[in-house]
Amino acid sequence: MTTHRGVIRNTGEAVKVTPLELFFDLVFVYAFTQVTALLATDVSMRGLARGLVVLALVWWCWVGYSWLGNVAAADEGLTRIAFFGVMVAMFVMALTIPESFDDLPGGLQGPFVFAACYFVVRAVHAGFFLLAARGDPVLRAQVLRFTGVMVVSTGLLLAGAAAPVEWQLAIWAAALLTDLGGTLAIGHSGWRLPAAAHFTERHGLIVIIALGESIVAIGVGATDLPISWALAFASAIGIALAAALWWIYFDVIALVAEEALLRTQGAERNRLARGAFSYLHLPMIAGIVIAALGMKKTFEYVGGAEGHTWTDSLHGVGAYALPLGVALYLASQVAFRRRIGKPLSWPLVVTVAAVAAVGSVGSLVPVTVALGLVTLVAVGLVAYETVTHLEARDALRHGHHDGAGSAGAAQEGTAAR
Repeated sequence: MTTHRGVIRNTGEAVKVTPLELFFDLVFVYAFTQVTALLATDVSMRGLARGLVVLALVWWCWVGYSWLGNVAAADEGLTRIAFFGVMVAMFVMALTIPESFDDLPGGLQGPFVFAACYFVVRAVHAGFFLLAARGDPVLRAQVLRFTGVMVVSTGLLLAGAAAPVEWQLAIWAAALLTDLGGTLAIGHSGWRLPAAAHFTERHGLIVIIALGESIVAIGVGATDLPISWALAFASAIGIALAAALWWIYFDVIALVAEEALLRTQGAERNRLARGAFSYLHLPMIAGIVIAALGMKKTFEYVGGAEGHTWTDSLHGVGAYALPLGVALYLASQVAFRRRIGKPLSWPLVVTVAAVAAVGSVGSLVPVTVALGLVTLVAVGLVAYETVTHLEARDALRHGHHDGAGSAGAAQEGTAAR
């Protein structure tokens, strides 16, 4: 590791996720919760589009710091202070999410505060990435191109905040597309990603944070409601669903993904990291957040809110939120597995279709039945993959944890599955 005038300490291949990075992620826990709250205030297609745009903007902030922490030690030098400062800006940005489109009377203008905080988070990221790129003209040029994209996207966010409310969503969607498309346009070869294990662990942790939001949604949906057998039983089913979603990602695929990234170097590693992690984890996170909205609405009904019971059916977009979110998460898993070199998993594809089929009848069956069916399908996939690929799974997991022959085990597991 090298230090640039006491400001930046560059990392190496052996860097681990730091406690500061875990602390930093706590503001994103709150941001995800706020996105779910935003979705819950307007359970419609327009509300869903608004929530997903805000979620993607929050995600892109996190993505930038996952790359920065891979080349500059987060807990060393002025980078530590920068991370703390960004936490403040990110927290204020998260506070503003519920009024990011519908400004509340009094106080500051919500959409403008959101856009201004976004600019601060992204500008600090760009500035410290440039410091980390001292002595590396290729990386420095790449960061400057990335900064240009950020300036344009932030300008669009500020313009959307000042525009009439009916235009804001379209302008902010254009800002998001500028960030996502502009990052693709500038290419991947100029980036640096020395620590593959650090990068994959960071993304695994953010998936856990999102899954935690789905568990929180169970509790939020039942807040201030008396405990009952129906609520306790539905809670068990909800936790089983969250556990199945965890299993589908972390049992094997997270290990295979880490091994795939470890086997690459240079531009090829950058390309794989950008595609499989920075981009394909976004719909994964979005699926979990949408499912959390469905959980929240489901447990409001199960708990007896507003005169509803566990035998009632949800209506409108709320009826489709849970299966839609789970289906999106699983479809993202299909794409993620393909991107890291695994063959197409037909059982997973069938599971996506089965969850979507549950969604088609979501407004016709009791909320507990819809929850149970989605959970049954997800748990069924876990059981099938675990039993069918037991030996390959065992070889991969033990090879990975023993630290010997893990690459070979990963290749065996990939071929078998």
